[in-house]
Amino acid sequence: MSASTAGSQFDVLPDRDETQSNLVAVAMSGGVDSSTVAALLQEQGRDVVGLTMQLWNQRRLPELQGDAPPQHRCCSLDDVYDAKRVAQHLNFPHYVVNFEQQFEERVIRPFIGQYLTGRTPIACTNCNTDVKFEPLLRMARQIGAARLATGHYARIRHNESTGRWELLRARDDTKDQSYFLWGLTQEQLSRSEFPLGELTKDDVRAVARRANLPVADKPESMELCFVPNGNYVQFIEAYSREAGTPLGDTRGDIVNEDGQVVAQHSGVHQFTIGQRKGLGFAAGKPLYVLAIDREKNRVVVGDDESLRAPTCEVESVNWIALTNPQERIRALVKIRHKHVAAESTLEPLDATRVRVRFDTPQRAITSGQGAVFYDGDVVLGGGWIR
Repeated sequence: MSASTAGSQFDVLPDRDETQSNLVAVAMSGGVDSSTVAALLQEQGRDVVGLTMQLWNQRRLPELQGDAPPQHRCCSLDDVYDAKRVAQHLNFPHYVVNFEQQFEERVIRPFIGQYLTGRTPIACTNCNTDVKFEPLLRMARQIGAARLATGHYARIRHNESTGRWELLRARDDTKDQSYFLWGLTQEQLSRSEFPLGELTKDDVRAVARRANLPVADKPESMELCFVPNGNYVQFIEAYSREAGTPLGDTRGDIVNEDGQVVAQHSGVHQFTIGQRKGLGFAAGKPLYVLAIDREKNRVVVGDDESLRAPTCEVESVNWIALTNPQERIRALVKIRHKHVAAESTLEPLDATRVRVRFDTPQRAITSGQGAVFYDGDVVLGGGWIR
């Protein structure tokens, strides 16, 4: 596999019958993190091949682009170009693979569908679970690489006593991404590597500068890759029009906890639990979205104290460190990426459903978000909040 394959995004992926023990595929987003992963692996004497996913056609929905400069978001055409520059700089093969169809079917359409039913989805978790790891691992094996490395801030280890692969928080808690990775299977964890799990962001920048990477000082991605202006409401409406299924009349009532109508809304997809700003009306005190009732097409608002709840039910649970536990478990539970994990008791309802009982009621438990269970740094598992 010659280094010249890094020169064109139209090269055909090679097909190997057997894997090469020293060859690792790197999922390259074009950012500093995944680029540093490639440099670190080369420093370790390993052979590297880069794989960059083309997920979304940035030319679609031009009405959302505007005249302002594009915000920093992952998976843009510039990112593809940057990934190729890094591969050329480090002199290893690089391929661009088109996952647009899978991404639209498994991430974008469910994202829109969930918002329209009053839930608040996490596109990044869906992307990791349903788009990235499975096909990239399959593609890595196709080209002869037994393992896949990514730029995620998390750690993987094998527990000899249980025989299971474990997912752990990153050493740098401010960069930890384990919350988005709870859907990974034992097979996927066994063949994946997260070389940045022991590093801080400053460490990563230092490695990138030492390797003279052309993206060493590139800003971090901040926005969803398929929402060019950062406004997901406008994206949902524009995508629906493009698909020939405009939303139509989505107006409904905003009511208080007593059921009294206090205002009108123009669509439940414009709201999420805990939201305060953008309610569309003025009140004499701060009000927050408490619930979204899609069947009645109404939004319930109330004060901050009413946002707190002692329990939630979690579905589609994927157990990582454990095998379908039957008894109650003490755990720390995160219900949002930036949420401070709360002391809780897990009550398994069946193999894929858990009731979480928080020691202290938690604020803004949101349907559609992930609930991730921790024992210290170890991810026990996770699922979707009902």
